[in-house]
Amino acid sequence: MKESVKREDLLFVMISGDAVSDEFLSLLPAREGAKYAVFPGFCDVHVHFREPGFSYKETIASGTRAAARGGYTTVMTMPNLSPVPDSLPHLEEELEIIRRCAVIETIPYGALTVGEKGKELADLPGLAPFVRAFSDDGKGIQSEAMMRRAMEETKRLGKILAAHCEDESLVLGGVIHAGRYAARTGLPGILSESEWKPIERDLALAKETGAAYHVCHVSAKESVELIRRAKKEGVNVTSETAPHYLLLTEDDLRDEGRFKMNPPLRGKDDREALIEGILDGTVDMIATDHAPHGAEEKAKGLLKSPFGIVGIETAFPLLYTELVEKRGLLTLEELAALFTKKPRERFGIAERGDFTVWDLGYKGRIDPDEFLSLGRATPFAGWEITGKCVLTVAEGKVAWRDGTR
Repeated sequence: MKESVKREDLLFVMISGDAVSDEFLSLLPAREGAKYAVFPGFCDVHVHFREPGFSYKETIASGTRAAARGGYTTVMTMPNLSPVPDSLPHLEEELEIIRRCAVIETIPYGALTVGEKGKELADLPGLAPFVRAFSDDGKGIQSEAMMRRAMEETKRLGKILAAHCEDESLVLGGVIHAGRYAARTGLPGILSESEWKPIERDLALAKETGAAYHVCHVSAKESVELIRRAKKEGVNVTSETAPHYLLLTEDDLRDEGRFKMNPPLRGKDDREALIEGILDGTVDMIATDHAPHGAEEKAKGLLKSPFGIVGIETAFPLLYTELVEKRGLLTLEELAALFTKKPRERFGIAERGDFTVWDLGYKGRIDPDEFLSLGRATPFAGWEITGKCVLTVAEGKVAWRDGTR
């Protein structure tokens, strides 16, 4: 990035990539104390936009508008839909909605197995021309033999396998991390081993097959160490984590649905291991795992609410505030790379000249009532933040402008 003053009434503009035209700069308000920063459009490789099948939770239209408000110009949508995109006719239903309704680039995942049931490979060759990666996110593949076959086929097709790593035999009906809070409240806990054991298995298979392997929503310290070791051994692996795992722990839990996600919030040692993983490159990128649900669904507490929180409108300001401004662990440029360069490089997604403009002089609080997402369940409600997205431009068109709805 480099500083480039474009108008006298702007304090400064941080330019990354191509310069922003005067046409778009003229849309920026002249605010006292404003500090505008321009980034390439953010890229989130892990979102749930719920359509087709569950449009009361989120739609392609609402999800992409919320993403644009969060600075994103590219998202990759997970396949736990109805119908599951496990064949070209099923995928075409999602693609048609994307063509009609998306305001930013929206790239679907293909399912790895039929119905995400882990029993039979989906039509990977038929889906391959239309997707960049395959996943059964929401469900872990339990069979080692099935995972080996999936890796061999994705390797043959030149695609990434993005894994939701969860050993169901170790979940045991858990709803939160098997730690202090679970012990104190009697709520059933989820063992960290349920995440890191499948990762351990998959890394060995990735080494054996040469598949391009991506670990979704890493939350446990053991997972970070396994991935670190595999990278040193030359395994073709990348990983992601989400803002809530970097900023929260089980000590922050309340008996409210907005604190329930899968994998769950874990301990302080896990959080610090994830931060260290970000700093040393073991964890390659930030993804939100944006997973909206209906308000009634998420009003049932930790025990009965479904897993999943929203985060695509809050990810960047939260991490900028907490990791850059407060703790000084990352520079602005390093944080931006986790949202832009690194996910695009791994998944082969071009920038296209898209960009997002943020006012880094803005101070405010997270207010779910302002979200464009249909989901409102966030553990960060009321948190103080620095930074506000004021403009997002995708394919030469304004996808979001502050002051609009």
